[in-house]
Amino acid sequence: MKDIIGYLWRYRVRVGLGLLSLVAVDSASLITPLIIRQAINGLTSGLPTRLWLLGLEIVGLAVLGMVFRFTWRYFLIGSARRIERALRSRFYAHLLELSTPYFTKTKTGDLMAHATNDMDAVMRACGFGVLTLADALIMTTAALFFMLSINWQLTLYAILPLPFVFAVVLGFGRLIHKRFERVQEVFSSLMEKVREGLSGIRVLKSFVQERGTERDYEQINQRYVDANMHLVRVWGVFDPSIAFLSGLGTAIVLWAGGSRVISGAISLGDFVAFTSYLTMLVWPMMALGFMVNLVQRGTASMGRLNKIFSTAPEIVSPPHPQAIPSQPHISFRRLDFGYVKDTPVLQGISLELEPGQTLGVVGPVGSGKSTLVHLIPRLFDPPPGTVFWGGVDVRELDLDALRGRCGVVPQDPFLFSATLRDNIRFGKPEAGDEDVIKAATLAGMYEEIQRFPRGLDTLVGERGVSLSGGQKQRMGIARALLVEPQLLILDDCLSAVDAEKEEEILGNLYEVLKARTSIVIAHRISAVKHAKLIVVLDEHGRIGQRGTHADLIQEEGFYQHLYHMQQAERRLAKV
Repeated sequence: MKDIIGYLWRYRVRVGLGLLSLVAVDSASLITPLIIRQAINGLTSGLPTRLWLLGLEIVGLAVLGMVFRFTWRYFLIGSARRIERALRSRFYAHLLELSTPYFTKTKTGDLMAHATNDMDAVMRACGFGVLTLADALIMTTAALFFMLSINWQLTLYAILPLPFVFAVVLGFGRLIHKRFERVQEVFSSLMEKVREGLSGIRVLKSFVQERGTERDYEQINQRYVDANMHLVRVWGVFDPSIAFLSGLGTAIVLWAGGSRVISGAISLGDFVAFTSYLTMLVWPMMALGFMVNLVQRGTASMGRLNKIFSTAPEIVSPPHPQAIPSQPHISFRRLDFGYVKDTPVLQGISLELEPGQTLGVVGPVGSGKSTLVHLIPRLFDPPPGTVFWGGVDVRELDLDALRGRCGVVPQDPFLFSATLRDNIRFGKPEAGDEDVIKAATLAGMYEEIQRFPRGLDTLVGERGVSLSGGQKQRMGIARALLVEPQLLILDDCLSAVDAEKEEEILGNLYEVLKARTSIVIAHRISAVKHAKLIVVLDEHGRIGQRGTHADLIQEEGFYQHLYHMQQAERRLAKV
């Protein structure tokens, strides 16, 4: 609740104006019974009363209430929406700061649930929750004051059920909080199932698993219904309990007050005004239940969001980063690394890559090739004293500066649902069409772009669904080339193109690779044979072989075997 109050305090001026407008609306409602009392007492006593004037006063109060009802909605609900906007911005900004390992351990569906249901629950607590709380306090205090001024004895009868109301609110409030947390947890699982199904829709259809996935979804959906029904059962008892206690107070007042009107202890006008105030007192009791539901949901959701906000990025810049050396001299010194403790992926890696050189990396699947290059820009953090840029430990460099010098092209590049142009210049939004075309040409993609209906303005669809695997890889290469990185990392990014196209792209990239430091990971010998140094990782993540292409094809081992096998494939393809 402290965090919710903090956000309300940020918009205290708007919230204050909304509460003042609410006071004006409640004041108009509270004055109306006094006018009605005056009219009834005048009629029953036979004294002359200008009823038309009293009627105009009631109409005037209604107009006043209408105007201020709009203003409290504008300021209070508007403030809640602004708080929601600020919370969403903070949530998204924090996600962008979190390190890659966090997203490998956290389900996307959980984050989607936080960004939807939890945000909505906090917004409602800040809007209608604050409204009902303030309204209940104002109306209860004022109504009790006027009721005491009319008849203190009847007021004591009227408030007899109040202690029971507070007991019900406190008891059920805790239950609502716990059960709503469970609802949100199951909703996260539901969102993750939907995301997984939509992301893998082509795989589902290929293996004819629509019905099986549908059954799995129905099970989670039923769990969500069960969790909600578990909450509804509490709410279903809570709300009628408040209504019953409110109605009990009204029944007591009718019994005690009616006898006093008959005996002449109070006037009919006083009794009508008193029951009007009692009716106003019923709403705060009901609103109290509504407010508890909203606030408990809001605090539960805020607690879930705070767990994310309290998660600090694992990979950050040092407090006092060193200046990044201008030359990308890359060094690996006795590097041991594993994603899980006691499960090494890389072992004893020692390498030197001079500025302007090209390093080729080959090896069997799972040998740690991608892991090796991901440690340079600190997508995952290497152990201290193992990876260096220009002689400086990469952990001592500013993270943004380090990553800004690197251009990584993964095997499966992610394309955004935007135009071809915007996808290529993603890392350099200010780039003109001339630079975009040059990068696309080097990547062997521009001729195909020209054949698209709208050229560079063609929308690629979600995750580049309208492009082939090879086209997506070449888009990734073009994107990296456009930013002109000092260190270019090609992580098996030509695996989805045919050999002929690969030769064309490699020919285009030859001059580019000569002009900068680069690391090329590949399963095809043709992609790495021109490298200054080639290393072969074995299945244990160790360097099994190293040397030039000419050296390695003469040395018995994985590289020679791969070379002869691919040469045989080429000869067969020509037959």
